[in-house]
Amino acid sequence: MDNFLLKLIINALAVFITAYLLKGVSVKNFFTAIITALLIGLVNAFIKPVFIFLTIPVTILTLGLFLLFVDAFMIMVIDKMYSGFKVKNFGWAFIFSILLALINSLLVWILQ
Repeated sequence: MDNFLLKLIINALAVFITAYLLKGVSVKNFFTAIITALLIGLVNAFIKPVFIFLTIPVTILTLGLFLLFVDAFMIMVIDKMYSGFKVKNFGWAFIFSILLALINSLLVWILQ
């Protein structure tokens, strides 16, 4: 349980920092970032695998680069699910997903 909470806080911090850096993405406060991080985890656990399975041919054809678009689409899904997290358009979601992964990796490296 402690490991889950630590990962959730790190992910929330990454969401909060990434949203702060990008003008096309907004998060109301840190509590909203925690809920957004939780939603990202749930969407990545349940919806993303189905979407990846359905797009295997395109993913193979693009040598895996299509997965970046899948990540951005998942961010847009979360934008529609939760009103405290707003993304202006797909382009911002694409940039957000890449920067979020980088910041999350950096925070995990620093804090664990």
